[in-house]
Amino acid sequence: MNPYVLTALLSSLGLGTTLTFASSHWLLAWMGLEINTLAIIPLMAQHHHPRAVEATTKYFLTQAAAAAMILFASTTNAWLTGGWDMNDMSSPIASAMVIAALALKIGLAPMHFWMPEVLQGLDLLTGLILSTWQKLAPLALIVQTAQAIDPLLLTTLGLMSTLVGGWGGLNQTQLRKILAYSSIAHMGWMIIVLQYAPQLTLLALLMYIFMTSSAFLTLKASSSTKIGTLATIWSKSPILTTAAALVLLSLGGLPPLTGFMPKWLILQELAKQGLPLLATVMALAALLSLYFYLRLCYAMTLTISPHTNTFITPWRVQTTQFSFPLALSTVVALGLLPMAPAIVMMV
Repeated sequence: MNPYVLTALLSSLGLGTTLTFASSHWLLAWMGLEINTLAIIPLMAQHHHPRAVEATTKYFLTQAAAAAMILFASTTNAWLTGGWDMNDMSSPIASAMVIAALALKIGLAPMHFWMPEVLQGLDLLTGLILSTWQKLAPLALIVQTAQAIDPLLLTTLGLMSTLVGGWGGLNQTQLRKILAYSSIAHMGWMIIVLQYAPQLTLLALLMYIFMTSSAFLTLKASSSTKIGTLATIWSKSPILTTAAALVLLSLGGLPPLTGFMPKWLILQELAKQGLPLLATVMALAALLSLYFYLRLCYAMTLTISPHTNTFITPWRVQTTQFSFPLALSTVVALGLLPMAPAIVMMV
């Protein structure tokens, strides 16, 4: 893609998200979401492949439907209350429509069906943008309007997303679909604690962005899109394989890795709020996700592909990829747990 066009599209992505962050007026927030959607569409369709075009079309239709629903809900709210302010969501119908539309935007269950299919049709870097940056603006709106939304609805969305994200990834062989289900499960963890401790939602989002970035950039560096190809990485890059396995375990939430921190704090908060049963179900749902991360680790580190030699390749292919983002995200995804007390004090 032309670098000038790419710069314009990435700037528009940043502008759309910033506009939504900064707005307290529904029309401005809607405008930011639309700029965001329209900026990523050319990035998704840049590889002229039928799968990419199909994924782009599916994404556009779902996002357009969600945006129309947000516009309808905010108009209904303005009609009933006489204002467009986000903090004045006194109509339960408008609140329910807004949360349904925003759940569709970020792929919360049961509005998640587009997410694995769309991610499967994209290249890994565009998939990374879709899984991280594109979640920010809708999540900011959910955080701003959370107090007006029925707590039972938020709890149901969070619990369903965690369960669906765990179950859905069990039988997958495509890595992008597995990461899509991983994203759905992580969104569920963020939504479940939102009404009790919004700061923990933001902490979980930050950790999720670093861990997912590390996972996507590792797959990009090794050119892997299927579980079968993971078995061949160790002979080319043993250190990258080790780091990737640890990043996947961090995504699963195993101590002493970074991914354990948000899950631990969220379960602690749920127990503190007098919801031990919900905390137990969430912990059990996390085991489902952990199973498919362990499957990937097993394929990477404990199996040998029948098509490779049984020794480490003496030569290395010189990569032209910029490796600093991968290194930074991997370090953060693996080593932040000892800083948990300081982070808890800050949030």
